[in-house]
Amino acid sequence: EKKDMAYDIIIEPKMSFGTGHHETTYMMLEYVLTADLEEKVILDMGCGTSVLAILASKRGAKKADAVDFDSWCYENSLENIEANNCKNIQVYEGAVEVLDTLSSEDNPKYEVILANINRNVLLEDIPSYLKHLKKGGELYVSGFYKEDLPLIQEKVSSAKATFVDNKERNNWIAARFIK
Repeated sequence: EKKDMAYDIIIEPKMSFGTGHHETTYMMLEYVLTADLEEKVILDMGCGTSVLAILASKRGAKKADAVDFDSWCYENSLENIEANNCKNIQVYEGAVEVLDTLSSEDNPKYEVILANINRNVLLEDIPSYLKHLKKGGELYVSGFYKEDLPLIQEKVSSAKATFVDNKERNNWIAARFIK
């Protein structure tokens, strides 16, 4: 028997990370389900399967950019976006420097940034994410353990954004910040 579901998403994970079963993806999906995304421009950084961008699109995001440096993830994202008929998602293969080609510090593009990556990449790239996030925009990050939350908070704070709240699941953390 099929339960009533608000969103039905088709994900063929192939070699990519992001079926929704891992704790970090699960918590990020929870955030995406409650965030106000209506008519917003969002970024899914380290997109994996692009499940976060796809759900954001289905929840009313105007446009989504999905970025991953892994070619498997890039190809897989294109397939998943097509399978879910999300015409407003653009996929880019590359790392954080791709953002400089999509947006600028003087004219930041994104109202919501989702980054489910890992502690070291987050610590290195958070300043870049915030450079491309509009004032009042939200940054959601995951991919790190509870003991790393203070490091992440400090990095975000030094880049002029404010901690809002976090979720915890099996010692994994997802956190929300506002610029």
